[in-house]
Amino acid sequence: MGDEGKSSGTDSFTSAMALNQTGLAQVPPRFVLPSSERPGRSLLLNPSTTTTPTPTPLPVIDISSLHNPSLRPRIIHEIRVACEDLGFFQVINHGIPSTYGNDAIDAATEFFNLPSEEKMHFASTDVHKPVRYGTSLNHVEDKVHFWRDFIKHYCYPISTWIHLWPSNPSSYKEKMGNYAKAVQALQEQLMEAVLQSLGLKADYLHEDFEKGTQVMVVNCYPACPEPDLALGMPPHSDYGSLTILIQSQPGFEIMDKNNNWRPVPVIEGAAALLVQVGDQMEVISNGRYKSVLHRATLNKERTRISIASLHSLALEKKVGPAPELIDDEHPLAYNEGSFESFLDHISGNDARKKVRYIDMLKRPQTMKANCMK
Repeated sequence: MGDEGKSSGTDSFTSAMALNQTGLAQVPPRFVLPSSERPGRSLLLNPSTTTTPTPTPLPVIDISSLHNPSLRPRIIHEIRVACEDLGFFQVINHGIPSTYGNDAIDAATEFFNLPSEEKMHFASTDVHKPVRYGTSLNHVEDKVHFWRDFIKHYCYPISTWIHLWPSNPSSYKEKMGNYAKAVQALQEQLMEAVLQSLGLKADYLHEDFEKGTQVMVVNCYPACPEPDLALGMPPHSDYGSLTILIQSQPGFEIMDKNNNWRPVPVIEGAAALLVQVGDQMEVISNGRYKSVLHRATLNKERTRISIASLHSLALEKKVGPAPELIDDEHPLAYNEGSFESFLDHISGNDARKKVRYIDMLKRPQTMKANCMK
């Protein structure tokens, strides 16, 4: 590992996969959440609620006609409704071959099944590393750990980063690379549609997005002996503009406007991809769209793989609300923020403190308005 790994906290590293392979009958105490934060609490943010309304179906949008001028307005409308209501939707008929997603999940599975010493070559607690293997969320800072291993790597432009990715398994770069390139192209289409749904021009901040980042977060949630006591990921939102996610099986949950956790199913045969609004888009929209809170639950019998492609402006690029979306009815609601300052924020915070970066960007009148709701 060398001195760098030890100095960065990886000497205390014990992966969730390694624990799973020991055949534990119980999760270690450091993974056990307080009772109020466990996945069985469907009303985590509003425990006083006594009635649960029947949830509406989660939006699934067929974007095959996005390039058809006569049909595009209908799809834009569906995207606007989904972003306003949940900050989330699924897309089908998106043009990415199902083999790309399946191959990427297979490559991820092979990687996480490697011996620990092979994966530890990439271990670091430095959130700025272009390729980083880790466990939990921030295993040094987390007071309660999360049952999750991950590898993150920068992807765009892929020619700049792919040589740094794992070479074992031997197919990793090809399989994950094919998927990464396809998702980047899809994101560009979806970004234009989301911006149009806000009433902005499709090419708003186009040059900035062209210089932006794509970070692939490949997650492994091993089978957990006590899935009701732990989580794979705590409630959080992603900083970027959009996140596109694929999952091998259910376990991804979003929070709706009634503060209920909604499991997102895997749509068999439809090759659906999950699209989430991130903090950056909440800022750009001046609060018209809210970044979606989500979490990862666990399964007693099965290991789950998810691959999240996080898209953002360049690391150091600061962004604020679009001037076109500021008026007397919608005053300036957010200060500028950047991906770089978001990374600095998460590197020094325990995720369970629920101090979200987006809340630090809200201007006083926004915080007051939210408290009055």
